[in-house]
Amino acid sequence: MADVRDIMELDHPTSQEVTRESIIGSDKQRKRPPTTTKTQKRPEGMHREVFALLYNDNKDVSPLFPSDTGHGYKQTKIKLGMRKPRKWKWVPFTNPARTDGAVFHHWRRPSDEPKEYPFAKFNKKVDVCTYTDAEYQQHLKVDGWTKEETDHMMQLAQRFDLRFILMADRYDTEKFPKRSVEDIKDRYYKICGIMSRLRGEKKIYTYDVDHEKRRKEQLKKLYDRTQEQIEEEQFLLLELKKIEARKKERERKTQDLQKLISQADSQSETPRKTDKKLPKKKIANPSRPSRVDTAHILQAVETAGIKFPDYKNSGVSLRSQRMKLPANVGQKKSKGIEQMLQEIGLELNPIPTEEICQNFNELRSDMVLLMEIKSALSTCEFELQSLRHQYEALNPGKTLTIPPQLISNLDLENKVGTGEIIDVVGSPSTPTS
Repeated sequence: MADVRDIMELDHPTSQEVTRESIIGSDKQRKRPPTTTKTQKRPEGMHREVFALLYNDNKDVSPLFPSDTGHGYKQTKIKLGMRKPRKWKWVPFTNPARTDGAVFHHWRRPSDEPKEYPFAKFNKKVDVCTYTDAEYQQHLKVDGWTKEETDHMMQLAQRFDLRFILMADRYDTEKFPKRSVEDIKDRYYKICGIMSRLRGEKKIYTYDVDHEKRRKEQLKKLYDRTQEQIEEEQFLLLELKKIEARKKERERKTQDLQKLISQADSQSETPRKTDKKLPKKKIANPSRPSRVDTAHILQAVETAGIKFPDYKNSGVSLRSQRMKLPANVGQKKSKGIEQMLQEIGLELNPIPTEEICQNFNELRSDMVLLMEIKSALSTCEFELQSLRHQYEALNPGKTLTIPPQLISNLDLENKVGTGEIIDVVGSPSTPTS
């Protein structure tokens, strides 16, 4: 420090006496900070209960493996009793599942009673059909099978627990002709069926040998396909999916077009609304009389009904889809059909058999036709009333007489028997009170 001050031409400080304290420090013990255990801060986002499980009261980290070294054993020394230990004895035993009479040995206490070998219960045997010589001669004789060969087959079935593949492999082809798995199964199940009927059993086994042979032939052909045949099949499946997608798209466009046509027809069939009240002194324009469009109404009635789509798609389909109403049937008609079905006491979704599907669809189509006819009839009656009002407005004091054959309502027909018609609101002769 003095050299630095000489270089910087600074004044030297007043000299201080060199003492022991200035060199080695004072003898006073420095106050050490209190030793406190370093506590780990709880990580952000961790619950207090979870953090408390990581440390104990002494703030020691919990061990990775559970141990009881901290507490020790309750009994530090083993306490040996004065009783004699039980003896074990090497004793023989037999397995009842074996038929060869083999004898084995194991350890067992002499005080324990001998029990059946516990693993013998897992030896499950298949119940193989049996017969007597008289039953075979009377019921089981067939051409192509002798009694010796049949007995040999039944012995193999008993030996291999009806594992027919092993039976065909162990078949004695030196004494008997070679038999396939299907032939052995067919002969065995025919014998079982005959014996079950003779004994009056309800469970009768049947085996279709022709179907089994065809199934295995088809599996063999499927397994023997070449790579070119597999690729060709995949290509055809993709083409089939494309064809079905295009067909569905055409059907969707057809349904949309049919819906637009039906909407246009329903708008044209809606009767024109006239004024609510026709003033008594107001005279209608005689040059534009209201007339019923009979041709249009007849055309609407002829085209009424439901046209159900014909489900002839490739693959599996449900017959209940045939009873599903098309998309062009509006909600109003659907509600009307449901109401009429409830009135006559029929189910909304009956069992879809072939006959029920056809008759149920025809019934609902006739219901829609009936609704269209009622709508056309109400339109005609409305037009007749409008013509009557116009006639009475042009000819005061006169009443228009409508022929009874044009009146469909029975109550109206009874009341107009004398030639008079019921007056409605808006006609000149309607009372004001």
